Amino acid sequence: MVAAIRPGARSGPLNGVSNLKAFLFASAAAMSLAACTSATDTAPVQSAAAEPAVAPVEAPVTVPDNILLANWTGAYDGVPPWDQVKPELFPEAIQFGIDEQRREVRAIADSAEAPTFANTVEALEKAGQRLDRVLSMFGVMTSNMATPAYQALDKEWSPKLSAASDEITLDPKLFQRIKAVYEARASAGLDAKQQRLVTRLYESFVRRGANLTSEQKQQLSAYNSQLAEKFATFSEKVLADESTHIVATDAELKGVPADIKAAAASAAKERGLPAGSFAIVNTRSAVDPVLTFADNRALREKVWRAFVNRGDNKGANDTNQTIAEIVKLRAGRAKLLGFASHAEARMQDTMAKTPPKAMELMMGVWPAAVARVKEEVADQQALARKTEPKLVIEPWDYRYYQEKVRKARYNLSQEEVKPYFELNNIIEASYWAAGELYGLDFKEITGTVPAWNPDIRVYSVTDRRDGHQVGVFYRDDYARTGKRSGAWATTYRSRAGLLGDKIVLGSNNNNFVKPAPGEPVLISLDDAETLFHEFGHAIHYFLSDVHYPSFGGTPRDFVEYPSQVNENWLLTQPVLSRFAKHYKTGQPMSAALIDKIEKASTFNQGFATVEYLSSAIVDMMLHMDPAGVVDPDAFERDALAKIGMPREIVMRHRLPQFNHLFSSDAYSAGYYSYLWSETMDADTWAAFEEAGNPFDKATADRFRSTLLSTGNETDRAEAYRAFRGRDPDVKALMRKRGFPVK
Repeated sequence: MVAAIRPGARSGPLNGVSNLKAFLFASAAAMSLAACTSATDTAPVQSAAAEPAVAPVEAPVTVPDNILLANWTGAYDGVPPWDQVKPELFPEAIQFGIDEQRREVRAIADSAEAPTFANTVEALEKAGQRLDRVLSMFGVMTSNMATPAYQALDKEWSPKLSAASDEITLDPKLFQRIKAVYEARASAGLDAKQQRLVTRLYESFVRRGANLTSEQKQQLSAYNSQLAEKFATFSEKVLADESTHIVATDAELKGVPADIKAAAASAAKERGLPAGSFAIVNTRSAVDPVLTFADNRALREKVWRAFVNRGDNKGANDTNQTIAEIVKLRAGRAKLLGFASHAEARMQDTMAKTPPKAMELMMGVWPAAVARVKEEVADQQALARKTEPKLVIEPWDYRYYQEKVRKARYNLSQEEVKPYFELNNIIEASYWAAGELYGLDFKEITGTVPAWNPDIRVYSVTDRRDGHQVGVFYRDDYARTGKRSGAWATTYRSRAGLLGDKIVLGSNNNNFVKPAPGEPVLISLDDAETLFHEFGHAIHYFLSDVHYPSFGGTPRDFVEYPSQVNENWLLTQPVLSRFAKHYKTGQPMSAALIDKIEKASTFNQGFATVEYLSSAIVDMMLHMDPAGVVDPDAFERDALAKIGMPREIVMRHRLPQFNHLFSSDAYSAGYYSYLWSETMDADTWAAFEEAGNPFDKATADRFRSTLLSTGNETDRAEAYRAFRGRDPDVKALMRKRGFPVK
């Protein structure tokens, strides 16, 4: 079963740099230099040899007695005080962080010294560190523990944080200093990385409106503030729909595996339902097993309709109007900044560069994927009509009958594999593979440092070569009320030489169904691949070793690449033989079963590709529209008709629940990036295959040194060419998915 695209939920910010750096360099609102007029006179610049200090803040400010504002203390160079975080602490902490960052930036902008790399660019790299720590904790609370109190805070403070960021990037005095350093960069004695940093900083400010008039800047800030508020509203509504459930009886759940039923019974008990009831929570991890195994077709349809109509229910949680407002605001902002569309604006700081380039890749894969879906549906239809002659395959039937086809064709079912994928074993498998490839060791230290929930497990990460501390890794694996769906990774502190930060703090966040007390956690192959995917993000941030914090982040269409590569190691023979052990007997997976898995490696790739790719194509089409006037339901329906969407499949994320697009700018006009990254992933895996060993040390070392550890210190396309000797070959992707290669 080939590793599939893992777009379950947007991954959290891979770079744990401060909020200021994340804002300045993220591609989320990337705008082009060509679209903006030049600025007025520049300030004089000194060479790198003369580096006067930034003028200190004149009046010392007393930091309030608020644990969120305190420096992180304890082992590992300090860790977040998760156990002391409370919603009522955040207003004071965020406001103080904003004010402190404002003072730090004003000191840079108002400096009487001539602008230099040190007193302007490096100084900005160091600004905002306290606010970053506060927002790291705030992000966990609003994503993992979103109570009504945190949702209210998110809605209140998102526009204020947006305004604080705009205040920096639209400051004319600050921009003049940055521009002066930029224009003198070639003669200022800067090395290649410093010149790249200066260039990216200058271009980021221009893309974000630094060259606009005062009136235009006010309009831009209004757009950004309104969007921040709409994003919070969208997230709140989707989360509310995902907190609902479908009640089922034992008879209706015939065919559903015992562990899934036990989890549904536990969910019913948690929600106070009568004894003997089962609650199917409206999240993917709870819904997919029912759609795959429930014999009751009426239940499958009921569960499917509830799931695909999240946010599209004409009630209080309907998101269509919110989406229409977001799309219109984005189009207005893009026009203000001189672009034809939001998609064009968003693509500037990416590897793909333009919407047509991204569309070219997607539409190059689409026909083969649709053709494969037709074959899959024909197989399902033939099998279904043996017992139900009049049945026509509908979307709620696809997973159910595809599983039966798998069983018939390969004598293989997900339930045959699942007993070998006990969660703890798969976690250990991911750690073992990281050790073999990159020398990382993971030792559990749960209970020795604070965590935000009792289910969180914590690990110390060291380098086995010399034993030095690499980081601390938090695992939040289970779904819970108030936790957004999907899977994501994030960091709370990243390695950055300039700041003296050496020990990385990061997490993986999954939504596996928590079992009843005492029951094993058996996960599907799809879930196991998701675990390896998110852990690939963790490996990336643990190995990243840059001097300047801003280089910790990478282009949006590169971010998913290391994580998708990491999926490949799950089904390698060394991993399966060591860790795929039956949860009852402890016996390893047999060679015969491994062989069946390998033979079925490209099974269901039509469904997996079309489900994802339809979402990515509709995203790009939506944001290529210059007008931004849209009825989301009608647009989705018309766009799918234009590309020939198979009627038996629904988008992986329909617009009304598409968190990637509408809970932030992060993946808007950017969902294509999973496919872009997978093209590099397939070609990278081919390099290990060519070496003859999935754990080939020389290939792993080259992958680490050229791509994983370097952040964005060099152009990522150039870095890939340095690793592979050429650009990625899309044929590797087609072969991996079992599609014809021309």
